[in-house]
Amino acid sequence: MPVDELDTRILRLLIQQPRTSVREYARILGIARGTLQARLDRLEREGVITGTGPFLSPASLGHPVLAFVHVEVTQGHLDEVGDALAAVPEIVEAFSITGGGDLLTRVVARDNEHLEDVIQQLIRLPGVVRTRTEVALRERVPYRLLPLVQSIGRASRPSRASGGAGLPPR
Repeated sequence: MPVDELDTRILRLLIQQPRTSVREYARILGIARGTLQARLDRLEREGVITGTGPFLSPASLGHPVLAFVHVEVTQGHLDEVGDALAAVPEIVEAFSITGGGDLLTRVVARDNEHLEDVIQQLIRLPGVVRTRTEVALRERVPYRLLPLVQSIGRASRPSRASGGAGLPPR
């Protein structure tokens, strides 16, 4: 089932006020608590909502250096290298990619020396051919989904031209 206008209102509220109770969300949205809970359950079941935990700051945990490390892998060893990357705690994300390299990792470190140690650890993994590192200088756009949710909400509302109510966003 596609995400509809009510779903996007729910998602927007979850993003904007993540520590509010389900009862309060229902009150704000003007819907029954059971309706809200059913929607939340469906959004989780369909994989739209993938977690509810806190977002942590690696910098506040003593790892202020952020780098993106491209990893080139020997053909046929992508799965093994991917599994090995999962054992490196400083790798907070890894993706198979197209283009220059086979994997893209997001790595955090205490300082540049620590970053070099992590990169050396990656280079020694069986199946890793080479790495290329790009150090992030400053975050320009933080991870966010609210603009996407809002654009989906606008797209899911019926327009006045098509006979829909054309309700303003809440």
